[in-house]
Amino acid sequence: MTNESIGRLAPWLTALACIILWWLIIVAFGIKSFILPTPWETMKALYTYRGPLFTNGMATLLTTLLGFGIAVGVGLILGILVGSSRLAYQALYPLLVAFNSVPKAALVPIFVIWFGTGTVPAVVTAFMLSFFPVVANVATAFATIEPELLEVMRSLGASQRDMTIKIGIPRSLPYFFASLKIAITLAFVGSVIAEIVAGNNGIGNVMLVAGSNFNVPLVFAALFVVGAMGAGMYAIFDVLERRLTSWSVRGASMAQHATGG
Repeated sequence: MTNESIGRLAPWLTALACIILWWLIIVAFGIKSFILPTPWETMKALYTYRGPLFTNGMATLLTTLLGFGIAVGVGLILGILVGSSRLAYQALYPLLVAFNSVPKAALVPIFVIWFGTGTVPAVVTAFMLSFFPVVANVATAFATIEPELLEVMRSLGASQRDMTIKIGIPRSLPYFFASLKIAITLAFVGSVIAEIVAGNNGIGNVMLVAGSNFNVPLVFAALFVVGAMGAGMYAIFDVLERRLTSWSVRGASMAQHATGG
């Protein structure tokens, strides 16, 4: 079996090992289902409540993607602006770090006052949690471009726009896709938090109702749905990263081979 095949099987084998460990812990300590359901009870809840889980899962997915999409657009533009100017980097980056340090769950009640309950607080919370990784990674990519390379471009008559398009954006792609894979998982967290606090639907609302009824298998089934959606979106961005930034992977492999690594 090749290393590539092992790499593809590794996540599934790890997941299977975790499920077996989960089941063994329940059997060994005699844990009741209203505290910790078995994997079988969770799968049974997935099937029994498949209709509500699908409907609410789609609602969570849509609000997450909407907030995430806005975060990517705003974060990309702001990251380019901050990373392209040393003054802007020094002036704005500390403020962005301070903004990211604010607990977003504490802001959800404020969003409810401003926007009411429902979809909007979930979209805003998803945006706020997924915004910073995009800005930080893109700004770092632009801020770490070698000065010598920029000087060569200027000596050839390149404008700031040319350097952004021909150097900055290609250079930032690996950073950008790395930020997307982080940001999409955080966006799901933001949506579910807002749905628990102020949602009328969505997976977070399902978890809230199920928890109040002590239907813990349904809570775990809802968690499984969120995890599956997050893993699916992560996989999509991973494929896009491999296709659009394969040059960086090849470059790293060649450098490692040249140095005997």
